[in-house]
Parts: sequence; structure tokens; C-alpha cells
Amino acid sequence: MPRLFRFVAVLLLSLTLAAPACAKPLLWAVRQGNTTIYLFGTVHLLPSDTDWMSDKLSAALDRSQRLSIELIDDDPATVIPLVRKYGRDPAHPLSSKLRASDRAKLKLAVATANLPGGEEALEPMRPWLAALTLTVAPLVQAGMDPNQGVDKQLKARMIAAGKPVDGLETAEQQLRILADMPEPLQLDMLRETFHDVEEGPKKLLELVDAWKNGNTQAIARIESVELQKTSPELYKSLIVDRNKAWARTIAERLRNSTGGTSFIAVGAGHLAGPDSVQRQLEAMGFKVAVE
Repeated sequence: MPRLFRFVAVLLLSLTLAAPACAKPLLWAVRQGNTTIYLFGTVHLLPSDTDWMSDKLSAALDRSQRLSIELIDDDPATVIPLVRKYGRDPAHPLSSKLRASDRAKLKLAVATANLPGGEEALEPMRPWLAALTLTVAPLVQAGMDPNQGVDKQLKARMIAAGKPVDGLETAEQQLRILADMPEPLQLDMLRETFHDVEEGPKKLLELVDAWKNGNTQAIARIESVELQKTSPELYKSLIVDRNKAWARTIAERLRNSTGGTSFIAVGAGHLAGPDSVQRQLEAMGFKVAVE
């Protein structure tokens, strides 16, 4: 289930996928009085030469005095200690938590992913981190680069323009979403990863194509529909609760602002589907429109 891990995977590895493409992702705006907030969906791993900066998007960024992205404390100095804190359990080796049939599947997945260090590298990991590690390995081999991710490029542009950039969440909050899951659920995710390793970057490439074409229905299908069916609790934690929290932040900014323009960029999956940030804002009485 790679969609569960993408938003964390990009925190951990400096993973370019050569495939020229011209993208036309959607841009939304919500307004109240003299205040405008733009909403833009991002993908965290992107082919290095994807052309996605339209004139409309560029103008919106130029008008914006502020950028908010999911998180800004994604540097290795911050993330690595957190991964060690929440992702390791050396006293209880991973293999001791698995059935014999699962251990055989794990061995096959490790070989398929060509994981550095083999099975031994996973032994001190909690199941969620082992699943993440296995999920990321094929992306590394495909040459994915989070430094080419949309959020990274937006951040660099705004900083170069001397504009403030803040995060809606922290790296610790995002990691805790996975680390705080009950161990049986973590093990279920690990078992699903055994199959996902075979697909490699296929799902991620589908997501990128949907994003490039502004296809929110496809984004929702890839990012959340299956998750909602297989694990409603996890869907609520990863998608619904976070969307509601961000919508409340946006509503507060709209109600308390004396005017101006700002830009908010979050993962594309949060701006698609029936529980999207836009739907949450509309439920509060705001009108959200495609620019």
C-alpha cells in the first residue's frame, strides 16, 4: 500500500526519472472580503524535467505574500533522530513478530526490492518502518528525487523572493501517524507491502499522470478510495482528520485576515475526493473555485 507511505518516504531519502512531460495541475482559490487563499495539490516525487509551472500558477505565487506547505522541518538532522526514536525496536526483532509464511514472503520482497543490507537491515525496525523501507527501495532504483518535488520547488521560489514559508504540520506529527498505529495494523501494512514491492513505482507514476492532467477523480481513486475501503480508521487518521484540521486553519486565516493573498500547497490526495479540504471548507460556508 505505497500511498500510505509516500508522504513519509520523501522525508527519509534523497532518492530523477527521465520522462519529459508538460503538466497542467489544478489551482483553486477561496476568498473572503479582500483575502484570497490559493490551494494547490503537490506530488512529492516528480520526474526531473516535468514542466508544471503555468502562467496562471506563477502569477498566483507572485501575488502571494506567504506560502504554507505540509512541513518545512524535513531536513535529515531533524528526521533521522525521529525515525530512530519511533521506528526502531531492537529488543523485539521484526522476524519474531511474523508467521513462518510471512517470513518467507518478506525474504522474497527483500530480494525483489534489492534492499541494501538484506533482511538483517529490517530486523531492528518496527513493522511500519520496515514496510516504508521496502516501499521506498524500488523508488530509489527508479531514480526518484524528492528534491524535484513540487513542494520543494515552491518553497525555494518563495524563499528566493524573500517571502515567509511555514509548515502546516511537523515531521514528528507525520511520523507519529504511522508510529502510533497498533502493531497488528502495522503488520497488516507490512504484509500488503510484500505485494506492492512487485509493482515498484507504478502507482506513484499513475498518481503523477493524474496530477499532471488535473484529474481529481483519478487522484482520489489512487490515494484514498482503496484506503477508505480497506482501513476506514487509517483513512480517517491520514486523510479526513488532517483535511479538517487544515480547513480550520484556512477558515481562521480568512476570518481574521485584514486582506492579502497567500498560497497553500498540500499533497494532491488531500484536494481530491469527498473528504477533501475544499469539501471541508464548503461545509463551513466558504466557496472554493477552480482558477
